[in-house]
Amino acid sequence: MRYLPLNDADRARMLDAVGVGSVEDLFRDVPSEVPPGPVFDLPDHQGEMAVEQAFNAFAVKNLSPSCAPTFLGAGAYRHHIPAAVDALIQRGEFLTSYTPYQPEISQGTLQALFEFQTQVCLLTGMEVANASMYDAATACAEAALMAARVTRRKKVLISGSVHPHYVDVILTETGFTGISCERLAPDPMGIEDLVGRVDDDLACVLVQTPGFFGRLSDFTALAAQCHAMGVLLVVAVAEPVSLGALMPPGEMGADIVVVDGSSLGMPLSFGGPGVGLFATREKYMRNMPGRLVGETLDVDGRRGWVLTLSTREQHIRREKATSNICTNSGLCALAFSIHLALLGEDGFTKLAEVNHKAAAALAKRLSAVKGVKPLSGPFFNEFAVVLDKPAAPVVEALAAKGILGGVPVSRFYPQFPELENLMLVTATETNGDADFDALVAALTEVLR
Repeated sequence: MRYLPLNDADRARMLDAVGVGSVEDLFRDVPSEVPPGPVFDLPDHQGEMAVEQAFNAFAVKNLSPSCAPTFLGAGAYRHHIPAAVDALIQRGEFLTSYTPYQPEISQGTLQALFEFQTQVCLLTGMEVANASMYDAATACAEAALMAARVTRRKKVLISGSVHPHYVDVILTETGFTGISCERLAPDPMGIEDLVGRVDDDLACVLVQTPGFFGRLSDFTALAAQCHAMGVLLVVAVAEPVSLGALMPPGEMGADIVVVDGSSLGMPLSFGGPGVGLFATREKYMRNMPGRLVGETLDVDGRRGWVLTLSTREQHIRREKATSNICTNSGLCALAFSIHLALLGEDGFTKLAEVNHKAAAALAKRLSAVKGVKPLSGPFFNEFAVVLDKPAAPVVEALAAKGILGGVPVSRFYPQFPELENLMLVTATETNGDADFDALVAALTEVLR
């Protein structure tokens, strides 16, 4: 039996002191005078095996990317994950470790995060990176808040190429801070003029490459204009594999770079978990959110690692904290780091090359299908196509044929009916000629 230190008399005195008649009243969220809501037709409690069977029955209703040709993208990309990644991150030293507040017993965790930060800097072309954020969406919001702190300005310009989920989180995070955000209309053709919109009232301009519609952009000219006006340029990257082939944002002149790292080391898992990469210039380091692992020497001169510049609300007065995100996605960051280390520099470059070649081959195949027109412009492994009918029912029809054919843009922009025929299509190293043949055949039939 459990040892419970309180008896019934103790509990009665405590309830009397707070003015309630029972423990149930103490924890009652809805007052008894409020009419009860609808009674849901839910099954009674069941045993473990019955619950597993019930949820397995629900699960088989989903068409999983692991067992069907898949061309999904829109910010979540399927890549092959080496078996070594899961084997290593599930070691007890990593799987059960907690925040490394005591460096003397956390050197392994701290070193792994330090190497992760180094990898992020190499990928993005930046000078310093933190130990990760939750995901790219929260990282984008933190970048906007950081830019406002650095520039002491309260206005943000958001490109129409930025993922709408990222934008939603930015608007939520900045909504009660006095920061105003100008969100440009979706830009599938890459025609928006950002350089002409930069003025000295802006804290930052937020852009993305590859953009939400797959288009690649060089922001060198935009960066020069931003810096001339004292504005920070924030570049978001939804597909980190693209950094194996493209000019890193740091070389374009970005001041802050945020990346969704879930493509490396993490399966799609119907949307998460993920990891956000966050990097910046060294001169802005003290305004960077989250935690940072630094290298040091102990009293005997041996190399070691510690948490440093942890300007978070847990560590200092709330009003001086740079972020209310008081943790990092440590296990996901480790998976990212292991996957990247297994690939190596040459392997990562080759992976990017294979991705682009696959997408280029698919775009060529689809351009020959009646009723399908890929949008013009450079892309990496994702591109948009214009169908001769609304994309959403086409995607559903493809799914009925066992093919995850793409993502309808209308799912993200229902308020723009002119985009309802647009579909995002992605090809990665996991796709082969058999997948392409299946998609082409199914689209030809569905669009007939």
